[in-house]
Amino acid sequence: MSTLEIRNLHVSVETEEGPREILRGVDLTVRKGETHAIMGPNGSGKSTLSYSIAGHPKYTVTNGSITLDGEDVLTMGVDARARAGIFLAMQYPVEIPGVSVSNFLRSSATAVRGEAPKLRTWVKEVKASMEALEMDPAFAERGVNEGFSGGEKKRHEILQMALLKPKIAVLDETDSGLDVDALRIVSGGIEAVRAKGETGILLITHYTRILRYIKPEFVHVMAAGRIVDSGGPELAAVLEDGGYDRYVKGGGAAVSLGGGAAAVAPAGAGAAS
Repeated sequence: MSTLEIRNLHVSVETEEGPREILRGVDLTVRKGETHAIMGPNGSGKSTLSYSIAGHPKYTVTNGSITLDGEDVLTMGVDARARAGIFLAMQYPVEIPGVSVSNFLRSSATAVRGEAPKLRTWVKEVKASMEALEMDPAFAERGVNEGFSGGEKKRHEILQMALLKPKIAVLDETDSGLDVDALRIVSGGIEAVRAKGETGILLITHYTRILRYIKPEFVHVMAAGRIVDSGGPELAAVLEDGGYDRYVKGGGAAVSLGGGAAAVAPAGAGAAS
């Protein structure tokens, strides 16, 4: 069973004033077939966590570990992490002018799978996935994210996930900037991947609206660089009613997760393993 394990993760970013610690001891386990939602206020470290898992060079891991099926992820380059089965849907997908969506998708699949997919099978696979996301076939010949609307960019991210079939998918605020119809379509695409039970999903969001379509087994609250609360789907409802004030103002507690069970220790007492 594929498992992503994060233990006592500390991450810093370089600023004009020097290194600034953003993650301060994150513990999290995501297994194949599980869906975990991470929620929290702006600046809590949610996106930093996603980029650290993917290997963004801007972020420096100063302590702790990330492993996938027992393999040390932190020793891998970004491309090696993708081949190992880690996928990141970015909050702000970048444009790649001159590269068509169809070429980008097939090149990505070839890199991840280790060989080029058979063309006839691949064309059918892409067509079916695009239809599920209500994407015009002409979309495949456009430059990657070039002139795309916010909804088109996010649909393209989910299209990649559906075709690449990762072990672990990290979705960084995939719901941001989406109108009601686009949110429904994108959520449907995520649910289709989730229903196959082959991918562990880490869904990062500010809001509960996407959780009306996607029901995670686990919900975690991040504040000040730590996971400070953990529970089931009912925790999302509590957050919708009460917001994050009690976590931001009250200090909270650091939570160590092992197989979905939360062991609570006072904040600042050090991360449990």
